[in-house]
This record gives sequence, structure tokens and C-alpha cells, in this order.
Amino acid sequence: MAAARKTSDLKLKALQRRLKYTFTDEAKLTRALTHRSASAKNNERLEFFGDSVLGFVIAEMLFHEESKADEGRLTRIRAALVREETLAAIARELDLGPELIMGSGEYRSGGFNRDSILADAFEALLAAIYLDSDMATAKAWLLARMGDRIEQAIATPVHKDPKTRLQECMQSQGLSLPVYEMLGAVGQAHAQTFEVSCTIKSPPLTLAAKGMSRRKAEQAAAQAVLDQMDSMND
Repeated sequence: MAAARKTSDLKLKALQRRLKYTFTDEAKLTRALTHRSASAKNNERLEFFGDSVLGFVIAEMLFHEESKADEGRLTRIRAALVREETLAAIARELDLGPELIMGSGEYRSGGFNRDSILADAFEALLAAIYLDSDMATAKAWLLARMGDRIEQAIATPVHKDPKTRLQECMQSQGLSLPVYEMLGAVGQAHAQTFEVSCTIKSPPLTLAAKGMSRRKAEQAAAQAVLDQMDSMND
């Protein structure tokens, strides 16, 4: 494994000031910052745990704040808040990227500024704070970091994503649900492009699209089908 970039003790102290949280056990912070390219002892387990903490805190907050919203609206607002792009943006505000501990090759390729890596590191950081303190502290820290994004997400009309709109279109006509098929992926593991097809039976259509993740490729394929259906109805 290539030599890993490390974060100095001084930088860890400065990062904690930016985070507005001081770790009792700095080893947890170091683990949260460690990408798998640097060590087998990386942040993947923390990211897994942090994803659950994030989902719970946001769901609980929305449950109380949006007492009249139905499940669909709550789900769409939550998705807007916990999506990769949102978490990566917060990580950038915290200037988290330069502090990530990763293999020198991964760093040189721009991994420190990649949305997926930043989002994972943010979730790992949330888990580390939870484990270093308690749920109340982690919840308060997360909601403070979310800031105005929560109010904006609640105030902004949430548009349904292409997959949801296509599914509802099929259901409203009593038709079979769309079928998505993975056609392939190209590129290195840290920067793959995925290709996915979307098939509907009526009208008979199969269209493919690409994206930087399987989810994005599926959404793009669903949008292509919707666009084609619209053009057929014009």
C-alpha cells in the first residue's frame, strides 16, 4: 500500500476548533479521517454507523417539525438533507478534505475533494462524535452543522425524483413497474462511471443512461424514459 498522508497534531487541534467539538479520545477523530487507501483501520465502519445516526436524527427532527406532512413528503425532505451532495458541501465548509488521511496516490488523484469520499468522512465524523460523547451531543452537533439547510429543505417544494415519478406514472395506469438493469461500470474503483438501463412495458421502451453512481445512473435512465414518453405524447 502506498505511503499515506497524515494529519499533524496541530492540524487536528485546528480542525476540532472548526468543528466546535473537542474529542476526549483523538484516536476516534483520526479513525474518522482515515480513508481505506491509507490503512485497513479506516473509517468505513464509522461511516456505516454514522449513516444510521444521521438518518435517525433527521427523521426524528422532521417527524416533530413537520407534524402534518405525509410519509412521502417526509421521505423526500430527508433525502434532500442526507444526500451525498449535501454532506459533501458541509464537509467542504468544515475544510475537511485536506485533513483526510489517505494514500498518496488517492490524494494526488483528487480524492480529498470527491463528493463520495467527503460525504463518507462526514458520516464517519458524526459517528466518532457520538461514540466520544452521547446521542444528545451528536444530535446537537449535526443539527448545528445542517444550519439553514433544514429550514430551506422544509420551505422549498420538494420535487419528486425521476424514478419516483416514473413509478407513480406506471402505477396510476395499472402497469408493471420499471425494471432497471446494470449494464456495466468503467473506470477505477474510486471514480467509476455506471451505465444502467430502464425498461417499461407500455409504451415498450428501454433506454440507458450513465452516472457517477448506480443511483444517479438509474435516475438519469428514468428521466430519459419520461422525456421519451413526453415526446411521444406531443
